[in-house]
This record gives sequence, structure tokens and C-alpha cells, in this order.
Amino acid sequence: MRLAGPLRIVALIVAVGLTWIVVSILLGGPGSGFPRIQQLFISPDNSATPEPRARKYKCGLPQPCPEEHLAFRMVSGAANVIGPKICLEDRMLMSSVKDNVGRGLNIALVNDVNDLLKFIRPLHEGTLVFVASYDDPATKMNEETRKLFSDLGSKNVKDLAFRDSWVFVGAKGVQNKSPFEQHVKNSKHTNKYEGWPEALEMGGCIPRRTVAG
Repeated sequence: MRLAGPLRIVALIVAVGLTWIVVSILLGGPGSGFPRIQQLFISPDNSATPEPRARKYKCGLPQPCPEEHLAFRMVSGAANVIGPKICLEDRMLMSSVKDNVGRGLNIALVNDVNDLLKFIRPLHEGTLVFVASYDDPATKMNEETRKLFSDLGSKNVKDLAFRDSWVFVGAKGVQNKSPFEQHVKNSKHTNKYEGWPEALEMGGCIPRRTVAG
């Protein structure tokens, strides 16, 4: 007696039954007793979202400056390879990319002490002065130069030496020492680079009225 026919019928019934069970599970049909599979996935509304990027303000500052303040950020040169940067109110005044920086004191590519004195002496009251060192800020400085920077509010210029790193913001006619100054001594024991200390970075908000009157 051949059983092929009945076996085929049984196999067909089993296949239909299994198909119905699978469809019921997937769709969560009535009486299935199984949770809907789509509920196992987290809906877009409840999905974890990536942390938003921290907003950057003028010159990359983490906070906006108050009214009547100027945003600035400065980076001194690194050794004698990477030039300094000076940004004011989101405008890059000096950088290697702009190709307007040089070794020495970067005020306006001034490296010669006589040109430096001619540049600083005639400043008007209230003029802001941004300075970022590159390679060596002090070798050509004389006493008059140091006094001029001291009068602009620097407290570290008197100690500035060969290959020190220095960033400074001062103003003509300021009555107190500037809070915007950083200085790292050149020392073979602490230098980040072989013959130079680490680069300095400074940023903040400068009151527009930095001098009396």
C-alpha cells in the first residue's frame, strides 16, 4: 500500500499550521499569547540620541561674552615650528594660515626693537594691545620696551627671557595690571619641546572700557 498521498496531505496540514502560528506570533494576533515583535524594538521617540555638540561662540569660546565686551582667543607659537594665533570678535587677525606671523613678538610682525618702540609709543589711550610670542620674545628687548609693556598692564614682562612663551592683552592708559596674561619659563627640566616650553592658550571677554574716563 502506497503512503505517499496521505503523507503529503499530513505534511501540507503541518506546514499550514506552522505558517499560521508564525504569522500569529509576528502580527500578535488575537489569542496568540505572544507579544508583538515590533514592540521589542525601541521606537524612534524613545531611542537614545547622541549628545549634542557643545556650541561654540565667537573665537571658539564656550560661553558668549556679555554686552560691551570683546571676545578674544590667543595661542602662542609652539617652539619655532607652529606659529601663534590671535582672534578678536570671531575674526582671525593673525595666524600661520593668513601668513602674517613671524618669530618674535607678534603685534604686527614686529621683530626689531626699534620698530617695536616706534609702533607702541604713539598708541592712543584705550587702544588694546594683543601680543603672542613665537620662538623667542625677549632677546631683543631693552628696558624701555619692558617699561612700555609694563605700562600697558603686563606684570610678567620684566621677567621675560630667552625662548619663554608669553601671551598678553593690555591697553594704553590702563591703571591696573591686566588679568589677561600668561607666561611660561623656558626650562630644560619642564620644556614640552626640546628647547622650548609648551604653547599657551588664553581666551575670554575684554570690557570695551578698559581704561578710566
